[in-house]
Amino acid sequence: MAGFNFPVFKTKVDGASQKFALENPAERRKYFDLKAGPEIEKMREYLQKNSFVGFLLGPKNSGKGTYTKMFMEAVGAEHVAHISVGDIVRAAHKELEDESRKADLMDYIKNKYRGFVPVETAMDVILGRDTKTLLPTEIILTLVERQISQLGKKAIFIDGFPRSLDQISYSLYFRELMGYRDDPDFFIFIDVPETIISERMNNRVICPTCQTPRSPKLLRTKEIGYDADKKEFYLICDNPGCSGFGKARMVAKEGDQFGIESIRDRIEVDKKVMETLLLLQGVSQIYLRNAVPVNIAKENIDDYEITPAYSYTLDTAGKVKVTEDPWIVKNDAGEDCYSLLPAAVGISLVKQITQILEL
Repeated sequence: MAGFNFPVFKTKVDGASQKFALENPAERRKYFDLKAGPEIEKMREYLQKNSFVGFLLGPKNSGKGTYTKMFMEAVGAEHVAHISVGDIVRAAHKELEDESRKADLMDYIKNKYRGFVPVETAMDVILGRDTKTLLPTEIILTLVERQISQLGKKAIFIDGFPRSLDQISYSLYFRELMGYRDDPDFFIFIDVPETIISERMNNRVICPTCQTPRSPKLLRTKEIGYDADKKEFYLICDNPGCSGFGKARMVAKEGDQFGIESIRDRIEVDKKVMETLLLLQGVSQIYLRNAVPVNIAKENIDDYEITPAYSYTLDTAGKVKVTEDPWIVKNDAGEDCYSLLPAAVGISLVKQITQILEL
């Protein structure tokens, strides 16, 4: 995927000498306050009575869910929701297989759905019984609308829509379709080098309870465990809003073991969707970039915002010892770059949304 050359967002605060361990939730809280305290307070006040719709656009594994969770951690999750279209379709699959829940879903779809493909055919596609018919966009919208109605009036990040060129026109009027007629909406473009996507896929783990993603190599949690039987280290969920906080063992995400080439076609489609929407007039745009060229990093970011590469050993007392080494990657143009930790990208997201909302 060719880079989009988005502008570098400066997170460095001139004159500030504090350093933060961004893998620590308590440290991240202090970091957010230093870097974007006024914007966070304005956003919290706005969300008390208002909402928005943000479309997350980036290749698969570009960090859409992670950056959204950073935003929610910074401003509070009470009035914000992250909706993954893929997760919604998978949840619908499970409901259709559960006779005790199937009727409620079918009643809603039959009441709300308008399209050319029969409902029964669409359900067969969701269940995998029909592999030749594409799942109609109208069914996807109906499932998303159902999810939104269950959430109530919240600011929403949409992850996974539009996913193809023929869905772009739907996205332009999404807020009207969903009944959010007065909500500001905007596109959030994410540019991440393929080298980083590849490393994320090879090393990613998620919390089985809250689905928060992390990486033992690139984005560790505060607590690290060691499985003596398997002779392997593992991360323990540190999402403060998770019921498994401090105890849930994070696990590999299904499918990641096949590597980046297994999603090559998807990456190319995502790229074309982004290229098309970047030309769109009349909708505000936010630009997030994960990689900052080494030669301009010093004036724009702090050292502790750069992604380190972690490795683990056991000391003589049997405790986990963490070692950090600098991680430099090539972007898609071949430049040496530092990859930013998610909290730094989250700051950029908070500040750009605040600007768009004119807070």
